[in-house]
Amino acid sequence: MAETQLTKVDAFKGIMNTKDMVRRMTSACGTKEAALQFMASMLDLYEGDNYLQKCDPQKVIMECVKAASLNLPLVKSLGYAYVVPYGNVPTFTIGYKGYIQLALRSGQYKCLNADCIYEGEEIKFNRLSGRLSISGEKTGDAVVGYFAYFELINGFEKTLYMTVDEIRAYAQKYSKAYNNGPWQTEFDAMAKKTVIRQILKYGPMSTEMQEAERDEIKAAEAAAKAEASANAGTGGVVDIPPTIIIDGTTGEISEAGEPATAEPPVTNDQPDF
Repeated sequence: MAETQLTKVDAFKGIMNTKDMVRRMTSACGTKEAALQFMASMLDLYEGDNYLQKCDPQKVIMECVKAASLNLPLVKSLGYAYVVPYGNVPTFTIGYKGYIQLALRSGQYKCLNADCIYEGEEIKFNRLSGRLSISGEKTGDAVVGYFAYFELINGFEKTLYMTVDEIRAYAQKYSKAYNNGPWQTEFDAMAKKTVIRQILKYGPMSTEMQEAERDEIKAAEAAAKAEASANAGTGGVVDIPPTIIIDGTTGEISEAGEPATAEPPVTNDQPDF
């Protein structure tokens, strides 16, 4: 009798169905019911992504567990978190909505937002107070810039604005995957992620947010290694899914100890990659 060869999807299911994995996921999600729901989303993610199926199923699961530990759903359409294959290395990364969620959970942010500025809208920045005002009416769909804003429950506020050219120059300088990947397919989402991560360094960082930052650094390193490997081996580029939505792999590293003063936007922070 011929042996049936297991596919990677079968292997993925087999690992998830072990008692040890169910216990681990229950610990991460809080309840067995929540764990089973999250594991179902993990399976949907893996079954629906041919790029992820090129990766070791065990390693994909371990990256998914990181999302579970932060209580961030792995449904691509929601935009909170993703597991992205860089070459054959699965890597957990957080979307800009995920960063907003983690910050709000700290209980110290009264408001946190990031969005686009469109043609027709006018930005005025007060260098003394650090406040930014938006006036005028949108006259078209062309995006001219991106802003991020937060207010803490203690009243402290911070705003940040970067033009499209400033964002593009920042990404070209620091992102190794700028020419192939989400910067080309999801520029707006990547830009929002960039301004959100830059502005959050002026606010309180919870343990979850610090953990998320470490994961971002790892994601940046994985992307850089995959790019270097591809260039060294074939002179090509990293095999990143052309249609996947990744809300941020800039890997920007915020330096500790910077004063929380209101300063005009700058584009020369620490490198992402």
